Amino acid sequence: MEDNVSKRHKVLFPLIFAIVAVVGLFYVKWDPYYAKAFVAAAKGSIGSSIITGTSAQAPEPSVQAALDYASAYFTAVWKAVVLGLLVGSLVQVLIPRKWVTRFMGANDFASSLRSGAAALPGMMCTCCAAPVTEGLRARSASVRSAVTFFLANPVLNPATIVFMGFVLSWEYAAFRIVAGIITVFCVSWLAGKAAGEEAVVSEKDLALKDKEDAMESFMLRWMKSLWKLILHTIPAYLIVVLALGFARAWLFPTVGSEWGNDIFVIIGLALAGTLFVIPTAAEIPVVQTLLAAGLSTGPAVTLMMTLPAVSLPSLLIVKKAFPTKALFTIFFGVVIIGIICGLIAPYVLG
Repeated sequence: MEDNVSKRHKVLFPLIFAIVAVVGLFYVKWDPYYAKAFVAAAKGSIGSSIITGTSAQAPEPSVQAALDYASAYFTAVWKAVVLGLLVGSLVQVLIPRKWVTRFMGANDFASSLRSGAAALPGMMCTCCAAPVTEGLRARSASVRSAVTFFLANPVLNPATIVFMGFVLSWEYAAFRIVAGIITVFCVSWLAGKAAGEEAVVSEKDLALKDKEDAMESFMLRWMKSLWKLILHTIPAYLIVVLALGFARAWLFPTVGSEWGNDIFVIIGLALAGTLFVIPTAAEIPVVQTLLAAGLSTGPAVTLMMTLPAVSLPSLLIVKKAFPTKALFTIFFGVVIIGIICGLIAPYVLG
């Protein structure tokens, strides 16, 4: 009798997960982005810069600046945050470990490629992808595959690339695709190397762990997973978003055409862009506003690559999922690729 119940769960639980994921993504991502693509095509814009508004200058550091940014940011992302927490907790209780291990458990390119492909429909910003990444790691995904999933969500987001083509240019969009693929797969490979050899979990051990999980009710396991994710995510998330909103003017000084493609400007913006947190596709109006204010192509492309990839809050959210060496590799990998892109962009994009 128990074996029959277990077999039904192996079919029913993944089906429930698929339904929740598809319905959630349709409501939060696919349907709104479909409509937004027509807006981008018609208006050549998807809104004002979340960092500076309609001006080229961020507000001076103040409590009000912090509150204003947090309000604008969470208004844009709260639905996706809820979805990320929901999917990240459900993957830990509805998807068998054996499935995750077969699909994302190896430390090789094939597993990394599958993880990147799995990320594309998610279209999540880095902070919303972080809880799902943590859930996948809890289900025995390898460091390399989990980092690929973590980075591919924001960097290779198909909707963002379409918006970018309509708003900035299709040359910028093509640059983002090529540089994004390099970012995702090179940084994840380096992070996997930095993490070192991971213990290979045998199929017998995986089956035993799944059987141990089954001893608790689904609801109890889900509530435990969800509560753990909330504790890992929300407090630090709120505090760091407020702090970054406060420090906007320091991270992104007033733009001037005299900046040119100076290497020190590119390095500074690569660091700022990697630390700062934005909603999905928000790098597009940020770059559009700064280009209009006189920012050169190099620094603009640096922000285009680093702003969406990771942020201080998202790295804090996944800090328990990855070894410290892997986290530093992700951060500095994004910074370095942002710098390289900023240096070559003037020659490629003009």
